[in-house]
Amino acid sequence: MRRLLLTNAIAFTLAAPLPALAGDDDTATTLDRVQVVSTRLQQVPAFDTPASLSTVDVDGRAASAGVNVSDLLRGVPGLLARDRQNYAQDTQLSLRGFGARSTFGVRGVRLYADGIPATMPDGQGQVSHFALAGAERIEVLRGPFSALHGNSSGGVVQIFSADGDAPTQGHMQASLGRDDSRSFGASLRGVDGAFGYALAGNLFETDGWREHSAARRQSLNAKLHYDLPGDGRLRLVANHFNAPNAQDPLGLTWAQVRENPRQATAVAEQFDTRKSAEQDQAGLVWEQPLGDGHSLRAMAYAGTREIEQYLPLPTGAQANPLNSGGVIDLDNDYGGADLRWSWRGELAGREFELTAGGNFDRQRQHRLGYENFVGTALGVRGALRRDERNRTDNFDQYAQAWWRFAPRWSLLAGVRHSRVRFESRDAYVTARNPDDSGAVEYAQTTPVAGLAFSPNDDLRFYLSAGRGFETPTFNELGYRADGGAGLAFDLKPAVSRNLEFGGKWRNGDGASLEAALFRADTDDELAVARNVGGRSSYRNVGRARREGFELAAGLPLGERWRFDLAYTWLDAQFRDSFPICTAAGCTNPSVRVAAGTRIPGTARQQLDARLGWRSGGWEAALEAIGVGDVTVNDPGSARAPGYVLLGFEFAREWRFGTQSLRGFARVDNLLDKAYVGSVIVNEGNGRYYEPGPGRGLLLGLRWQWAAEDAP
Repeated sequence: MRRLLLTNAIAFTLAAPLPALAGDDDTATTLDRVQVVSTRLQQVPAFDTPASLSTVDVDGRAASAGVNVSDLLRGVPGLLARDRQNYAQDTQLSLRGFGARSTFGVRGVRLYADGIPATMPDGQGQVSHFALAGAERIEVLRGPFSALHGNSSGGVVQIFSADGDAPTQGHMQASLGRDDSRSFGASLRGVDGAFGYALAGNLFETDGWREHSAARRQSLNAKLHYDLPGDGRLRLVANHFNAPNAQDPLGLTWAQVRENPRQATAVAEQFDTRKSAEQDQAGLVWEQPLGDGHSLRAMAYAGTREIEQYLPLPTGAQANPLNSGGVIDLDNDYGGADLRWSWRGELAGREFELTAGGNFDRQRQHRLGYENFVGTALGVRGALRRDERNRTDNFDQYAQAWWRFAPRWSLLAGVRHSRVRFESRDAYVTARNPDDSGAVEYAQTTPVAGLAFSPNDDLRFYLSAGRGFETPTFNELGYRADGGAGLAFDLKPAVSRNLEFGGKWRNGDGASLEAALFRADTDDELAVARNVGGRSSYRNVGRARREGFELAAGLPLGERWRFDLAYTWLDAQFRDSFPICTAAGCTNPSVRVAAGTRIPGTARQQLDARLGWRSGGWEAALEAIGVGDVTVNDPGSARAPGYVLLGFEFAREWRFGTQSLRGFARVDNLLDKAYVGSVIVNEGNGRYYEPGPGRGLLLGLRWQWAAEDAP
């Protein structure tokens, strides 16, 4: 019955444009040629691809401080982006249920910034260094074709900064918000002959909505290009991110949420929990047409990321000689390269595009652990408890082809082979702490294919299928489920089989509609086995399924009004029963999670709706955001209630020749509703909940300018 309802829903949503099918023309009209970077197609528009792909334009019109990527990702179906009100932890991102269980950073979703991977070879990534001040657009790819990006590709999120362009132009923006939050951003871009540049930076400070949550962030981004003979281009991208001593208020129990959602957990103050992160990276991209439809693209990148984090680990837990302490000192050096060849031409007299290439990525990690106390002083660096050097390498080969084999039919197919190797060398070996060195290697081949049908110029139907995989990260390999010494090299990668059926419609007036049914069946799903002494260990728990329905619609209502809607229904559940530990200090899993239990961190329903108005220089919008309840642990015994929030924004723009001044105001949580904005899945102390903020006002000014055209 559920599948029948979903099938009827997608058929109904696409029925409106069906009358336009009338017509005898047997040739498909060529649409606007827009490069689809996420699918690695050079000359095929997103509208023609058999995949769910959303593009968010970052044009400076959003009433946002330009700090949290979650502000810009509202309205993307299938994507749940949670601002945690905790800048010691990264934004939570999940796509169609993939990545929902991540307690820190982003895992299960592939991230890129200007084509440079923001996800490490082990599958762990972060969006904190995404430079929003100079961003031009964000692409979000969902469904089977995500697998063409390799390990941990339950979905793909890419941010692109603007290129240098003529005339020279720039902007400055300042905003003030609740809790003494201040943000200042600026950008400058232009060209000088064959040379182009785009520079951007942002400074953000806040006292934090919750106690013990103050933070400061700095980001700089530079994108330079040089045009080469034969329409080639060389791009250099470099960025810097620094967030020193961001306070961590930790999660709350449900009783604490009801008592005072703005409080920090007592041990957060006691141990002065905090995190410092600094990252520098650079990447070089060369693109060169070779003639006769051939082209090459080469990319190389390198970077460093340093983390220091103070945890609230009790001193008693560190009496265990195998415990690695309550202070993490982590140095990451990483880099890689990608080389691909593409050819555009004809096969059997029909349009054809072929791409083949390979890439490797490397991660070198020096992980130190220290006690978080010295004598009776807490929250300070103490004795050394861990010293290991980890390395992860992957080497992948891939190929894909797109072919319009009939006037109204096209095929996109690809395959990727990935090999990922983990190795650890333990330098902290004592009489009571044995050598934890070891290595493991995973390999997987992931094919994917999609068929698209074009009944007329404005309507597409598609069906796609593929396979993806997700290895454990080094954090998940770090501790064995049986409590023994060494890393959990018995963990297997989770392998998924993905299927999607969808449709896309648009018209010349700017209206659009996209809908998709999807299913992903996973074997060897990874989940928490136990939490002991402040450390989580993981195990493979059998089969899981994520299936659902997505809808995105945009509807102009006359010249001044527009309505946008995004809706997601997701059923994500474990299909096999498995045992877990639930009591504090448990080492023998005895409580069984029943088959059919919902995967924690996932919401069954999600809705984003926006009614916008524009007249001359005036703009206003009313938004509604709804998220269903979310379970927070594997047994499903605790959950965060669902909520609906309203937001209102207003803006006025004044133009002075080639300059403009834009003032904006935004009120979030208009009705001051109490709610839980994000959750910490399977938190060992029952502190699952991170409350969302009450009603808040954001005020900002943005000045944009462009040089006068040369005579």
